[in-house]
Amino acid sequence: MPIQILPDEVASAIAAGEVVERPASVVKELIENALDAGARRIEILVKGGGRELVEVADDGIGIPAAELPLAVARFATSKLRTADDLYAISTLGFRGEALSSIGAVAKLELVSKVEGEPHGHRLVMEGGRISEPQPIGVPQGTVVRVRDLFFNVPARKEFLKSETTERRRISEQVTRFAIAYPEIHFRLTQKGRQTFQSSGNGDRREVVAAVFGVDTARQMINLPAAEGSKMKVEGFISPPSIHRGSRRGLTFFVNGRWVKDASLSTAVVQAYHGLLMVGRYPLAIILLNIPPGEVDVNVHPTKAEVRFRRPELVFSITQRVVRATLLGQTPPPVIDLGSSWSTSGLMGKQSVIGPDWALAHPTIDEQPGSTQSLQPALPGGALPLLRAVGQVGASYLVAEGPDGLYLIDQHAAHERVLFEALMAAHDRGAVESQALLEPITVEFTPSEASLLEENLAVLERLGFDVEPFGERSFRLRRLPVLLVRIAPDQALRVVVGDFEEDETPLSSELEARLAARVCKRASIKAGQVLSLAEQQQLLRDLEGCKSPRTCPHGRPTMIHLSVDALERQFGRRG
Repeated sequence: MPIQILPDEVASAIAAGEVVERPASVVKELIENALDAGARRIEILVKGGGRELVEVADDGIGIPAAELPLAVARFATSKLRTADDLYAISTLGFRGEALSSIGAVAKLELVSKVEGEPHGHRLVMEGGRISEPQPIGVPQGTVVRVRDLFFNVPARKEFLKSETTERRRISEQVTRFAIAYPEIHFRLTQKGRQTFQSSGNGDRREVVAAVFGVDTARQMINLPAAEGSKMKVEGFISPPSIHRGSRRGLTFFVNGRWVKDASLSTAVVQAYHGLLMVGRYPLAIILLNIPPGEVDVNVHPTKAEVRFRRPELVFSITQRVVRATLLGQTPPPVIDLGSSWSTSGLMGKQSVIGPDWALAHPTIDEQPGSTQSLQPALPGGALPLLRAVGQVGASYLVAEGPDGLYLIDQHAAHERVLFEALMAAHDRGAVESQALLEPITVEFTPSEASLLEENLAVLERLGFDVEPFGERSFRLRRLPVLLVRIAPDQALRVVVGDFEEDETPLSSELEARLAARVCKRASIKAGQVLSLAEQQQLLRDLEGCKSPRTCPHGRPTMIHLSVDALERQFGRRG
């Protein structure tokens, strides 16, 4: 096939695929244009998860009638003049691709009026074809309506997620902008009702309360506007008592632009070192203000990735500011520096819960490059009959078996026992639950509320009785018997935290992961003193498990010291 130049409509469709990935991409691009136009009020209306309609209206400076055709032309922008301008970008948009890309894969209507003009003008673009602007009576500002997204690219429409998921992603986009620009009034309407609104009074903590809830916002720690090397770091971080099971609670803005950056996430996580349990992550809203020449935003058409001229400096300053703020607000953790045995290598690689729920776990001898170990491989199959000897540090059980000594983590062991019991009851459709004396109302973020609504059936099968109660609130009436000793609202939040890790509701893997979280909360804790009878009962229960050697999250429940290993350590055998 000979080389030839692509037709304009094909080239536009290819370019649109880089900019417009889903309805949330449309919302993002249109809000950025509104902010660059100096808008103080931005209203977003969404129907059908964005497939049917995305409308963004603002009160910005508007677009003159003569420039409307240029506004939807590819690579037409008011924000750049020369190539040098790419290295000092101070606006959110600059590529001149947003409206043309949207118009290439949707039916776009652009209505705008500037101050001083007697009326506004309306332009329509459908599948790349542009109409002549027509006069229309409208107030100052711009309204963009995007209908029937991907109507001419059906393959792209097939890749969209459920309507609930697309609504959630749109909500995430809008709330991010609201946090970054608290002086702007945002209003989001989905499914015919208002789902989010910010006042626009400039109080960022008020916006955080609207997104994460009043209790969380009240506890968030304000980062001082610390400066260093012309870089300013501000925002909010959570105290160690507020944490999540993933990094999704880490939000970063660079010069007002939301970005995804692994190094910034690492900097914040490292700042919490020693203050959070392994596998737990803080909430953080970090806003970095950097001289435009120190950051390259022209990395990807979506503008969600950036490159720093001095990344090590950005990393260092971010980490130091967060760490210093934390240590100024949080009592220092108690660190145990003494240890008779090295635990390096004992943990191996953590497994992910799979459909069979049986998690394999390597011992020291299976680790690459390991030498002769104090702990030989654990015997396979079921556990032998164990006899409780005592408890060490109110956390570990000492047990004797026919093949040596076992040290058992009581928390991990009880997790495994509860998990298998809960999953067995789940498979029988007989998870035991208990009604609350009075239903309680629990409020979630817009994103969490959307996820919870989509997965109510999952919770029902795990013993919860939850029903929607307003825009972002839910009524909890029953919960699993395993969790009756935990505050009901916290019990519900525990499982909702894992919804963000999975986009497939009603999946068996998701149910198992949620069950594991329930059991983690309900199990015996380290530091809890057990009688000898209670120790023995826990051993009996563990012996009856199908996978007794790991907890549901993949951590080992026990260390085995064989008689041969003990004799070698005491010099009885060479």
